[in-house]
Amino acid sequence: MLYALDMTSIDSSKQPSLSCEPESEAYQDAKNTMPSAELLNALADLYKIMGDPTRLKLLLSLEKADFCASELADLCEMSRSAVSHQLKALKAAKLVKSTRNGKSMIYSLDDDHVHDILKVAFAHVQENENIQ
Repeated sequence: MLYALDMTSIDSSKQPSLSCEPESEAYQDAKNTMPSAELLNALADLYKIMGDPTRLKLLLSLEKADFCASELADLCEMSRSAVSHQLKALKAAKLVKSTRNGKSMIYSLDDDHVHDILKVAFAHVQENENIQ
């Protein structure tokens, strides 16, 4: 079962509960909708794999277009073997996919979710860090 984060219920203007009552409706809702340990571990693994600047460079390159490993190595100023190693990890995490084009493997983002994750993360960092 997919865990659905209900973004419509997030109210940033809501004041924190000062009563510290574990029986409140908000507390019960949070408790009842907490994802399983297995799902939380999978999410933590996703953040770990995306937490590497080298892998982020590869993902951001693939956000622009599909590329072969040699092009990615040139774009990211890395050796081809280092790119291949990182692409293997990104493929295992289902962030990147590959298709054969003749003798070459062409890499792309696995789906639109990867683009959305990058977009939201960058918006958050730039909003809070005042960096470009």
